[in-house]
Amino acid sequence: MKSIMMRLALLGAFTIVALALFLPSTPLASKLPPFWTNNVPKIVLGLDLQGGTHLVLSVDQDKAVENHMNRLADSLDDIFKKKNIPYKNVQKDGPAGISIGYFDEKSRDAIKKAISGEMPVLGGERASDGKLSYTLLDSEVKRISEWATSQALETIRNRIDKFGVAEPLIQKQGAKEIAIQLPGLKDPDRAIELIGKTAVLEFRLIDDSMTPYRALSSVAPPDSEILYEHSASKQGGGEKAPYLVKKEVLLTGDSLTDARVAIDSRYNEPYVSLTFDANGSRIFERITTENTNKRLAVVLDGSVYSAPNIREPIAGGRAQITGGFTHEQASDLAIVLRAGALPAPVSVVQNVTVGPTLGMDSITAGVKSAVLGALLVLIFMAFYYKASGLIADFAIIINIVMLLGAMAWMNATLTLPGIAGIILTIGMGVDSNVLIFERIKEEFRSGRTPRSAVSAGYEHAFWTIIDSHITTLITAAVLFQFGSGPVKGFAVSLSIGIIINLFTSLVGTKVIFDLQSEKFHMKKLSI
Repeated sequence: MKSIMMRLALLGAFTIVALALFLPSTPLASKLPPFWTNNVPKIVLGLDLQGGTHLVLSVDQDKAVENHMNRLADSLDDIFKKKNIPYKNVQKDGPAGISIGYFDEKSRDAIKKAISGEMPVLGGERASDGKLSYTLLDSEVKRISEWATSQALETIRNRIDKFGVAEPLIQKQGAKEIAIQLPGLKDPDRAIELIGKTAVLEFRLIDDSMTPYRALSSVAPPDSEILYEHSASKQGGGEKAPYLVKKEVLLTGDSLTDARVAIDSRYNEPYVSLTFDANGSRIFERITTENTNKRLAVVLDGSVYSAPNIREPIAGGRAQITGGFTHEQASDLAIVLRAGALPAPVSVVQNVTVGPTLGMDSITAGVKSAVLGALLVLIFMAFYYKASGLIADFAIIINIVMLLGAMAWMNATLTLPGIAGIILTIGMGVDSNVLIFERIKEEFRSGRTPRSAVSAGYEHAFWTIIDSHITTLITAAVLFQFGSGPVKGFAVSLSIGIIINLFTSLVGTKVIFDLQSEKFHMKKLSI
């Protein structure tokens, strides 16, 4: 009897906890105390139920290859200088080519030897008109293209995680596309701006040899270029001020360790505070030491955010980006800088906003089908198995309550396929009870007493139920591992339901039968 009471207490405790977790996710949440609803995790509705934004982005893989070739050209410059190899210039030659000008046969041979030893990714060597030409190997072009998409996916994932969207879906689609689902997002334009920002941060000196307006009207110096300011207050229109900026990049955002929003105490305006790593701190201190009383431009994605005057050397590895931001704009900028720069630009090829009306229709239809299916099953069980069928109905109801409570506790996402998984779980629960009850009826026919028939029925059906549930659980695990968002939602609800069903079928119903035998001295069994 003590064992029976312990099992009943365990069943009751699980049910109460499940209800406490599940109720704040229902329409009854508005009637519950705030401390309850605010401190309990909730079931998150997927994109197909609550609406949101569906984006498909395309990664510019050709630009990734071009950027890689620029880095290769810089590396070759360093290699030739380090080895004291005379050369005229190193230039990009087409999207995946590079050419090196040489003076004579001796310098040509030295260049060829250096490239074969230091740059095995370059092939297709050709010599003509005083220059050596190479192209990037096809295998390397493919590797860079694939890497660009994978790296973009991870960077976008980091940005969205910091953006605070619950249960987003981010995955590759084809060779160079990334599919993104953002459930419940009410500002898709802000998300697109956040996700698509390349976030290439550079620190460059302002060229004071002439005014930017003179450079615009004549010719800018060969080592400088015209860039325009980025001002949050002027994004809607208006003329942006030009800057004459040196092309040499003194420091990049690769050295950043942190970027966060701070408030300027003088003007009460938000700005982005930057912190560099040890190497970046040394470089930044050297830059500010060697260029005191010069202006240093903070350039992000080709726009000048600020160009302060360097009054004195700056140690400690800290800098800031100003630009008349709102707090939201400064926060988004800090997010993209912390998450890192995209390896190549991305473009939006599909932007679909799913309205909440569709989600409500889906929820209503799904809930109606689940309730109707459950009621029909409960009625059938009560009609066919009589009082034992009512015990099975009790176990099914407890199963559903515990399943929804577990999903709320895990902060799981409920999708339309997830509702289908719940309905399938009801079917699995019924199937388990049918197996047990049919075994009990067989034991009755062989002349056993009600108590021994129940024990033998559970014992003989035990491994059959375990086998069927484990095989279904394996299938659900495979669906979760390799499926997309909606399929994963189905796998999650099905997996949780199967595990709970094992408990309610083998423990929940058995404890009711045991209670009948021990406390009420069961003489007959209605089955």
